[in-house]
Amino acid sequence: MIISKRTEILFIYDVKDANPNGDPSDENKPRIDEESGINIVTDVRLKRTIRDYLYDYEGFNGETEKDIFVRQTTADKGGLNDGKGRANMFKGNDKKEMLNAILSKCIDIRLFGGVIPLDKDSITFTGPVQFKMGRSLHRVEMKYIKGTGAFATTEGKSQQGFREEYILPYSLIAFYGIVNENAAKETQMTENDLNLLIKAIWEGTRNLITRSKFEHTPRLLMTLTHNQPEYFIGELNKYIKLNIKNGLREEQIRDISDVEIDLSALKNKINKADTQVQIRKDDRLTILNWE
Repeated sequence: MIISKRTEILFIYDVKDANPNGDPSDENKPRIDEESGINIVTDVRLKRTIRDYLYDYEGFNGETEKDIFVRQTTADKGGLNDGKGRANMFKGNDKKEMLNAILSKCIDIRLFGGVIPLDKDSITFTGPVQFKMGRSLHRVEMKYIKGTGAFATTEGKSQQGFREEYILPYSLIAFYGIVNENAAKETQMTENDLNLLIKAIWEGTRNLITRSKFEHTPRLLMTLTHNQPEYFIGELNKYIKLNIKNGLREEQIRDISDVEIDLSALKNKINKADTQVQIRKDDRLTILNWE
């Protein structure tokens, strides 16, 4: 069934001794707002987490009628497909049939929309699911780490090379997202797609276990489903107050046990709305003023 109600999403996770989202234009350093000291994570990074989880764990790998559109595929002539080549992998007698095939198979297009390149033009789908940039709830500090590599810098050298990287000792990050029921009609996003999205946000983050992404832990995932048409609160992350324990400065936070999250302001907003609330919470997160 196509979704018929607007949903808002609040997702909070933390990162420890890792790089949440490197900036390739700046030595792959973690993205930090220079003025505020806040760590920034792009919505593209979160969408990649969701896509990877659906591909690896939920069978959206193209081997059945379920697929991810935005992923690497091999061109007929070898090498990687471009966007047009990827679109041409979905057969149809005409453009309409091809687009219907893409929408019926590719959950990421139903969720996030996208540009579908065709032979003579392109079709743009506006995604029902939109996320703002993720931002840490506190100032962070960046650490530079240099270590010894396994190999020499060039063949025949006796000295090993060095590896360099930038990490954050800790960052507690909040994402705000919204699901637009009107756009869902165009991409045919279903209630099942929404359930898989919510699952992928949490489980996909838990399964970020590459070297650069290890120690990503989901802490809170809240969904607000509004019964009033086209109603939404907006910027749910702005209604969170972070309480830091033991007199620590923001940059000194190193663990989720160092903080408490006060949701009293958000609770007041929710109490004024006709809204269904679902919460998934990590046991180590302390929430104040919710019950």
